[in-house]
Amino acid sequence: MTFRLFKHEFISEYNTQAKLFIHEQTGARLLSLTNQDENKVFGINFRTPPTTSNGIAHILEHSVLCGSEKYPVKEPFVEIIKGSLQTFVNAFTYPDKTCYPCASQNLQDFYNLIDIYLDAALHPLISEMTLLQEGWHYELENLEQPLKFKGVVFNEMKGAYSSPDDLLMDKSRNSLFPDNAYGLDSGGDPLVIPDLSYSEFKRFHENYYHPSNSFVFFYGDDPEEERLKIMDNAFAGFSKTTVDSTIPNQADFNSPIDLQFNYDSAGSVEAKHFITKNWKISDANDIETTFAFQLLDHVLLGTPASIIKRRLMESGLGEEVIGGFETELAETMFTIGLKGVSNENVNQVKTLIQSILEEIIRDGVDMASVNASLNTLEFANRELNTGRFPRGLALMLTALRVWLYGGDPIRAMRFEDDFTQMREKVRDPQYLPGLVRKYLLENKNASTVTLIPDPEEGNRREKIEQDRLFKVKKSLSNDELNQIIEVTKELKKRQEAPDSEEALATIPALAIEDLDKFVKLVSSSENEVVFHHDIPTNGIFYLDIGFDLSVLTIELIPYVGLLGKILLEMGTEKRDYIQLTQKIGLETGGIRVAHLLSEKYKRDGQAMYFFLRAKALPNNAAALFEVLNELLTTPLFDQKERFKQLLTERRSALEASLIPSGHITINQRLKGHFTQADYIQELISGLDQIYFLRELGHKVDNDWAKIVSNIERLLKLLVRKNGMILNVTLDAANFLALKPEFAHFINSFPSLESSNQIIPKPMLPKNEGFSLPTQVNYVGSGYNLYQDGAKLSGTWLVANNYLQSTYLWDRVRVQGGAYGGFSIFDPITGVFNLVSYRDPNLLDTVLTFDGASGFLSNLSISPAELNKAIIGTIGDLDAYQLPDAKGWSKMTRMLLGYSEEERQRIRDEVFKTTSSDLNQFGDLLGRMSQTSEQVILGSVKSFDGVPAIKGNEIIVNNIL
Repeated sequence: MTFRLFKHEFISEYNTQAKLFIHEQTGARLLSLTNQDENKVFGINFRTPPTTSNGIAHILEHSVLCGSEKYPVKEPFVEIIKGSLQTFVNAFTYPDKTCYPCASQNLQDFYNLIDIYLDAALHPLISEMTLLQEGWHYELENLEQPLKFKGVVFNEMKGAYSSPDDLLMDKSRNSLFPDNAYGLDSGGDPLVIPDLSYSEFKRFHENYYHPSNSFVFFYGDDPEEERLKIMDNAFAGFSKTTVDSTIPNQADFNSPIDLQFNYDSAGSVEAKHFITKNWKISDANDIETTFAFQLLDHVLLGTPASIIKRRLMESGLGEEVIGGFETELAETMFTIGLKGVSNENVNQVKTLIQSILEEIIRDGVDMASVNASLNTLEFANRELNTGRFPRGLALMLTALRVWLYGGDPIRAMRFEDDFTQMREKVRDPQYLPGLVRKYLLENKNASTVTLIPDPEEGNRREKIEQDRLFKVKKSLSNDELNQIIEVTKELKKRQEAPDSEEALATIPALAIEDLDKFVKLVSSSENEVVFHHDIPTNGIFYLDIGFDLSVLTIELIPYVGLLGKILLEMGTEKRDYIQLTQKIGLETGGIRVAHLLSEKYKRDGQAMYFFLRAKALPNNAAALFEVLNELLTTPLFDQKERFKQLLTERRSALEASLIPSGHITINQRLKGHFTQADYIQELISGLDQIYFLRELGHKVDNDWAKIVSNIERLLKLLVRKNGMILNVTLDAANFLALKPEFAHFINSFPSLESSNQIIPKPMLPKNEGFSLPTQVNYVGSGYNLYQDGAKLSGTWLVANNYLQSTYLWDRVRVQGGAYGGFSIFDPITGVFNLVSYRDPNLLDTVLTFDGASGFLSNLSISPAELNKAIIGTIGDLDAYQLPDAKGWSKMTRMLLGYSEEERQRIRDEVFKTTSSDLNQFGDLLGRMSQTSEQVILGSVKSFDGVPAIKGNEIIVNNIL
């Protein structure tokens, strides 16, 4: 064994043994975290600083996962997912590093994932065809056609450049680091990506993907000895080399700089400016300053009560405050910004930020806010609630923030002493204002970035691309053009060709016998009001309070989208919203909003609830109940100016999510075509909510009394004892101790008889288009599989899993050039949607979706491939969940009538799936190909050539 133990510590905060090793043969670094977490994590990471904005690091991140020496299939990454119980597989490109993490609860599966990842990273095939597919290539099918650019990353980044939010953050970072890698776009500028050559591509891998430049991470309950053995074998044949991948510090500025950039606002008549002020703060290894700025970030920007966020929103100069502390760089940076600023207010925003900073230095910071922020941050660190994101992966990224730059990764994960020391430091009222003075007000390493709306920017970039293609084609002879045609054919042939059985057989897979045949049960009980889930929660009390939305009229339903902000960010009769925010931060682990809207399973009716989701330590339960009662019984919402601020924030956030998350938007909209509950969800948080908020914004000044009356009626109907449910996730002993608190809380609310309202069925056009300034599309086709009487079978889940990992991946992503293609099936309602993400196509993708039925109907699948699909489906069913998520999922199933017996039936059918079952599901989808409904987000131009689909006109609306 050639690993030398460099450091060994016990991290008490996470009950984890930490060991830092050096691989003496290569110089590779290895951080080993050993604990009782069954969700094991591995990652191999490399420093990969780009030298241009051609996207080389990003394209390589995709490409190494397209076949390796040991696994010579086209997509080992996809093949392993088919037959894995993985809880996480992905890869990330950052401005200066590339990460390849994976996770699984099953030990053998974990080892399989590691083996594929290591061979992919260290021994990829990366042929020229791989670059053409994942990066960019010229596409030409005949001499008469215009030349086109195609490529997965090329189209992904076209989507990124269509998002002003993404562009703003990139330009803000670039502005502070003009002379090193952070001044470039590691993702790739679509105008520069076609400059990347294959020789440069290969050389980048040879230079940076070497063990000497690697940072290896393990986490979980797997044996440490095996970790070292695995890596020793992986690094065999490599020797130590010098890899120059360090990031030089940016030279200090002589004075702050002011930069302006245009963004594409085509089609938007209300487009406004985006502004950020940015500061370079300190070296990443200055942990003391980093920790102080994490606190300062929360104090200044982290809550509605935070002084900068509050003052900027109260100014009325913009629509949404943005910014924060960036720790993923060799030198950290801090940003304060405002979106939705009118041209005449740009200079006022800059002046206001300056004056607020001066005010903080002069008057200090409210200690109640500081203490609330300290409590909030400490609770979050101790809980480490990462949702479906593995905890180990979160710790890996925390470690890399200093490890990558020569710092101590173990020290980066510790926080107890930091909080103790910080509580002492902030006792000095000048401590935080001193940081503001030194690092913000008097810091010359600063920039101001303004994004200016330009309706021609998208056309300008498109023209640059088309002019380049025109010149290239004009410069080429017919022989050279015919060679491009041949390469286009060869690439498509390669993409369409199946892997050989021999190649597929190299991919490791679990055996069906390795899988648990029974569903994982959660110990739960319920009475008429309280659901309790007896789950160890590491001493945290999780409480969800739900209110039945079925009593609301259709007129009141859209207000539910604002209800969370009304309750949590407007204050109460006892406290203004600043004091309320401070109390929540001081005495709880946080309160947030959620919705549950679904048809019930196999019976009429809907489960429709608005939830406040809260958490606290059990000894703070009384304080939590007190603040929840105050929120719900004495809200102070008759404040027009504050209401306008919250409405604007909500609308701006929803609009900003459209381009980055267009596939989520169209999936939700499509579901709203088919069920009442999903239509109501659309009214609350979808495209209709955006339209409602815009209309409401115009009414605030002219019809405020009516708005107040509607909110009063909404709260009176919702906040009542009959219609309320409590969902508690907590161990049995603590639950029994708190039981009297539940009864007291419930009885503090009035009883009010109210009948369920009849909500009209959705009447949306069969084909809907929504235009916005984007260079790519998001295409969706949907159908309700239950509408003709079909009954749910577990075999459908296997078919859906296989469809997504084969047909959609190959046709939509690999061949179509979209960044992603997904099949999304809701077994409760029967709605089945096919959606694409950052897609250069429109009608071609709809036709591809229509072909899904024929693909499955005519499928002949080998037993090995079928087993993979079954294993992957079980992995989806057994997705890893933290305690609060387990309690939420169990309550959801209970409310929807999805019993444990039914879950077991579905699981049994998954195991029994045959090839003919997949054919039968294809036949079922045949009806979808004839009568599906479509929702599409895209540019105005994208709809010009496609006025109708399947004989139905596309009804196009402009969103922005």
